[in-house]
Amino acid sequence: MNLDLSTPLQLIGRSVEFQRIVEVLAHDGDLLITGVPGSGRRTLVRVAAQEVGAIILEVDCIRATDGERFLQLLGESISQSFEAVIIREWLAKSAGEFFAFHPEGSGGKLKLLWSLNQKQIWQAFEKLIYLPQLLAQDLGKRVILILQSFPHIRSWDRNGLWETTLRREIKIQTHVSYVLVATIAEINNHSEDTNYPLETVEILPLANEVLGVWAREILHIEKLTFDVRSKALQLFLEAVEGHIGDAMTLIRRLQSLRRADGLITEKQVEQAIEGLLKDLSITFESLLMILPANQVHLLECLAIDPTEKPQSREYIQKHGLSRGGSLQGAITGLLHKGLIYGPEQGYQLALPLLAFWLRQRLI
Repeated sequence: MNLDLSTPLQLIGRSVEFQRIVEVLAHDGDLLITGVPGSGRRTLVRVAAQEVGAIILEVDCIRATDGERFLQLLGESISQSFEAVIIREWLAKSAGEFFAFHPEGSGGKLKLLWSLNQKQIWQAFEKLIYLPQLLAQDLGKRVILILQSFPHIRSWDRNGLWETTLRREIKIQTHVSYVLVATIAEINNHSEDTNYPLETVEILPLANEVLGVWAREILHIEKLTFDVRSKALQLFLEAVEGHIGDAMTLIRRLQSLRRADGLITEKQVEQAIEGLLKDLSITFESLLMILPANQVHLLECLAIDPTEKPQSREYIQKHGLSRGGSLQGAITGLLHKGLIYGPEQGYQLALPLLAFWLRQRLI
């Protein structure tokens, strides 16, 4: 039996954020949702979109390596969410010089034509970004466009033209709500920009007591329970540090270590953590290889010696960190990658299992 770990939302301590998202989307609002990978940002938006009866479009901006690829991904998402006949009608009326519809199974895919020049790609973007608004108006429905890892488009949108156009559409479209999913660092990019009308919802680590209730409830459904005579639950909570994604992964591993009596002991939690870290070691090693050396050094320092003041003279001297711009650059880089939280959370590592793995590796 597979666990359904995404519901109920109230049990994972996100009811306040969930209700706020529903309110904003129900009133034609747009959102910036910030948090770290695995914190449940997309789950909250998807369920909120269902709550308000909206059509969901999603684009993973990490996969959008340039403007052309962004258009392809957006076109595919639109194709999956609307009937082929209305997309064909739109093509025939206004966009046949830029796109074609390729039948597949019971539906099809809207694809950008080959050999378009940069000017034509830009014209295609201006038409396609307005298509959800047209379709929503015709159907009398709401559309929610989720742009996952939104800041990634800046890696190729050097002059900010695509982002500026998206800002304009966010502001003027009346039947489409935009939800930009990003790391917490994105808050600072637009906090004083009155032309960027986005409500911000920040997803922070869950409190131990909240996560403990959720974990016990999920395990109860599977006829499993933490042994109250042991520190099993405490070990579990210390390992995941309020991170719902890591908690989900660890619970699945605990399920595979089920005992006949259904009790989860300290030994099982330790085995589950050890197995997960072994499985994740290649991923973590690869991550360290692509990070700049100053970011790796700071990440290791924060894992083995957490601090709320990595910029302090004492911490810099203790760990041989570089002062000034190099240290601040490392902090900013890790924040933008979603690998650490900001000063409000004491520069805590955002991925607890990564922190656990680093400590094992270094101590």
